[in-house]
Amino acid sequence: MEMILNWLNQTNDFLYTYILIGMLLLCALWFTLKTRFVQFRMFGEMVRLLGDSAGKHTPGEKHISSFQAFSISIASRVGTGNLAGVAIAIAVGGPGAVFWMWVIALLGAGSAFIESTPAQLYKVRGKDSFVGGPAYYMKKGLGQTWMGILFAVIISITFGLAFNSVQSNTLCAAWQQAFGINTAVLGGIITLLTLVIIFGGVQRIAKVSGTVVPIMAIAYIILVLVIMAINFREIPGVFKLIVSNVFGWGPLAGGGLGATLMQGFKRGLFSNEAGMGSAPNAAATADVSHPVKQGLIQTLAVFTDTILICSCTAFIILFSHTTWDGVTGGIQLTQQAPENEIGSSGSIFIAIAILLFAFSSLIGNYYYGEANIRFITRKKCITGIPVAGSRNGIFRCSYQPGPGLGYG
Repeated sequence: MEMILNWLNQTNDFLYTYILIGMLLLCALWFTLKTRFVQFRMFGEMVRLLGDSAGKHTPGEKHISSFQAFSISIASRVGTGNLAGVAIAIAVGGPGAVFWMWVIALLGAGSAFIESTPAQLYKVRGKDSFVGGPAYYMKKGLGQTWMGILFAVIISITFGLAFNSVQSNTLCAAWQQAFGINTAVLGGIITLLTLVIIFGGVQRIAKVSGTVVPIMAIAYIILVLVIMAINFREIPGVFKLIVSNVFGWGPLAGGGLGATLMQGFKRGLFSNEAGMGSAPNAAATADVSHPVKQGLIQTLAVFTDTILICSCTAFIILFSHTTWDGVTGGIQLTQQAPENEIGSSGSIFIAIAILLFAFSSLIGNYYYGEANIRFITRKKCITGIPVAGSRNGIFRCSYQPGPGLGYG
């Protein structure tokens, strides 16, 4: 058994480190160059589009607004990776891993734009919203139905089972440390709450995400600003610490540069999911006048996840003078950090934050699984919601270029 476990670990490390990370990084570089750095050139337009769509939703209309689609993708992206994952990156790779998280986010944003825009082109008209994603444009755009089915199976298992297990496990661990709540009891409560929401369909998922995501993000940012205000004299020192652990002689001499870089890349990609094919499932639900609009908004989601939320966790840990020696890691390290600044209430706040972060990921990940199972079969007894549309079921969105932009 031990031999099998070692073989699985070695295979997993090889696939994760050299295949997945390598391919995602190369694709991010290629897309960034081919789009002429769209994630930087059109950053202002991303913010404008998100602001314009935030209040545009007429009650009674059965469609998902661009802002709600953004919220669903953020709900899935922002989870335990933003709290526990960042702590692991710092504990194992040192403060310099934060820099490489920023780098992979800036490059990965180009992948987010490319993967989300086609989701609008090949989306399917459903009962309550549009449905789409990589499986749909693999079939109609590339003409490779087998590829779409394979993708649909893999993403349904990965997000519906594996990733949701990670989210719920971290959530329960945080609450057990903060409140001493039995993990089985908490798991049962979370399961019931999740069922109430997902049985309401994508409309209810969108409404809950559109409410929970802004609240949890703003509250978390406020906590970080308070900690930074308390330690404002140390702000230059924290940034110096991050940079010195990236380019300094210490990591090079100690052979730790590779670990620092890989931890930053791994945790950054796990957190923002850029290029993984998950966010396009949310992007396809939006009712927009031009596919590129949702591509730009999903690009902004990568910045929000990593540059904003992950950086907040990193600053909480680095400002708190918590020891990151690799012994204490994950959510426990993130909970200990604010305790050094604001007392025991810091651990409670992090526990509440992880509840919102992980719970929103649970419902977001569930929708990804539902959308892809619906690609494989349209039987109502399985998907719950039939898909309508043209004879072949595919709806190509008609759009008009935005005023003064064209997005051509």
